[in-house]
Amino acid sequence: MSGETHEEAGPQGLASALVAGGALSSDWLPSFNAVPRELFVPDRIWPGIADGTRQNPVVYRSQDPEAWRRAVYSDIPLTTQWDDGDHQGDGLGTTPSSSNSMPTMVFSMLQDLDVRPGDKVLEVGAGTGWNAGLLAHRLGDLNVVSVEYDPDVARGARENLDRAGLAPTVVEGDGRQGWPQGAPFNRIIATCSLLEIPPAWLTQTAPGGTILAPFGTEYGGEQIVRLTVNEDGTSASGRFTRSSAFMRLRQQRTDRPPFEDYLRGKDWPADGVRSTSALAPPDTGGWLEQFVIGAAVPGAFWRAERYEDGAYTLWLYSRDTESWASVDYVRGRTEYEVHQSGPRALWDEVEAAWRWWDEHGRPGFDRFGLTVGPEGHTVWLDSPGTPVPLRA
Repeated sequence: MSGETHEEAGPQGLASALVAGGALSSDWLPSFNAVPRELFVPDRIWPGIADGTRQNPVVYRSQDPEAWRRAVYSDIPLTTQWDDGDHQGDGLGTTPSSSNSMPTMVFSMLQDLDVRPGDKVLEVGAGTGWNAGLLAHRLGDLNVVSVEYDPDVARGARENLDRAGLAPTVVEGDGRQGWPQGAPFNRIIATCSLLEIPPAWLTQTAPGGTILAPFGTEYGGEQIVRLTVNEDGTSASGRFTRSSAFMRLRQQRTDRPPFEDYLRGKDWPADGVRSTSALAPPDTGGWLEQFVIGAAVPGAFWRAERYEDGAYTLWLYSRDTESWASVDYVRGRTEYEVHQSGPRALWDEVEAAWRWWDEHGRPGFDRFGLTVGPEGHTVWLDSPGTPVPLRA
């Protein structure tokens, strides 16, 4: 039933679906009932879909209360802000920048967080305040702090929490810095996607404590990682638990160089070296595949230039603008034309990463893990002793 609307269009219909799907456990059911989602959803929303990042047209509670309530009690994310608040009007903006997350993900992550009575929790990314409210109901107001970068979003979260009769601490600030005044925390949870785990989070987590965060690669793909912090706060390690697709932490958004910087004013293929490949570009484009490639091929990203009949060119770029590659995909072919330029043969790196994953039986997200420490971030397969080999 995930992602569907429910006949009741109310909390019990959603609760039944979440329990049946395994997301809502018995220990979180009292909080679900006591902290209704509708208290944390504004008048104007753009309902999303369960599997993907597309948004549907705007819905106003004041204009269509039935449609609004149906969206609120469906297992879907609800976009509440576009373009860091700069978007005007009721159409779709360019980039969603705040939301009320999909209930399945909310409660799955709360299960992963595994809080205990008396735990102190730091949340990074207050959003509408629903997640902080659920934690505050479970643990008590004094044990929950939520850091939100956007002042308007933080203000809305406080108002929503007050309406629900809850008062966790909501502070405005850079989530990368955590909140040292409240440290140490037993748990830190992020509701935004990260390219790097901030060092401050390690030092602000009690020894043996947990950091739970959506972790993605610059190339693509993302999943929830559950890290256990070591005794001196210098490193943390743990496994990924499930796939995810959150909005990026604002301070870790990646600026993409303009594409014209790569060809240096020349016409394609410029100085690109031609070759062919038997690996079809679509085989590298899945969410898991992008994650594995990104772990092995740092500092690279991609875009697709699409044509008729499903044909497209996969463009690969290095962040430093020194290297690029293009791979032409045409349906029905078994060999694909490749051009590569620069000190890095980017398609060769991508292909090597994909073939490593294929040779290991195409392992799923649940077999990967992450170690964070003074040496940086290392994604590994099955155990920290078997890191994903870097291709760059």
